[in-house]
Amino acid sequence: MRPFLTAEWRHLLMLNYAVAPDLLRPYLPCGVELDTWHDSTYVSMVGFLFLGTKVLGLRVPWHGNFEEVNLRFYVRRRISGSWRRGVVFIKEIVPRQLVAAVARLCYNEPYAAVPMRHSVEVENDHLRSGALVEYGWRYRNHWNSLRATTVGAPYLPGDGSKEEFITEHYWGYTAQRNGGCAEYEVEHSRWKVWQVQDASLHCDVTSLYGINFAAPLANPPESAFVAEGSPIMVGSGVILRPS
Repeated sequence: MRPFLTAEWRHLLMLNYAVAPDLLRPYLPCGVELDTWHDSTYVSMVGFLFLGTKVLGLRVPWHGNFEEVNLRFYVRRRISGSWRRGVVFIKEIVPRQLVAAVARLCYNEPYAAVPMRHSVEVENDHLRSGALVEYGWRYRNHWNSLRATTVGAPYLPGDGSKEEFITEHYWGYTAQRNGGCAEYEVEHSRWKVWQVQDASLHCDVTSLYGINFAAPLANPPESAFVAEGSPIMVGSGVILRPS
């Protein structure tokens, strides 16, 4: 894979909500379909750290380390007799205007730039049981956040588990202005995860994501965990023309 971007994604807090499929169909790019786990359709609120970021192998001053929070859902595309499992983003939030501008220009990704902050309790660069993981962003002069506290020791998700389903989608898909779809690969190792307690989302959902997401995201998440993350590579991507 020819990388467009390399970085580390670390301390990914994932809050997962089962939603009606009809909620997500208007956001489906051409050529993909909704992916499900045990016949349920999910969206995830995800907060994490971008570290050591490079674009085309080059570091951009003051843009190497930053937070991201996104709302995403899960899709798949049939190709050569097998499935490519990927994600589609409803919105991605970062604190750097340049990062948001490049993502919108190169991929037509729905990025926005707002002030952000985080609190991740680590020892020797590693999480421990009982560590707080929190990501915040200021929107319309109010701070929003997602947070949870780790429990126990990290482990590799089992085959067929919900944690495996959520973390192991290795493609991104974005609707294009011409009706086509951008497809790009995201390469990373399998991630260990921590179970969490007290997972919560405090957010002006209607203003950020639309009224249709307000009710689903007002409920406690159906599941939540923290993934340790790893180095990642994002491919340059290709454009799939509408059929």
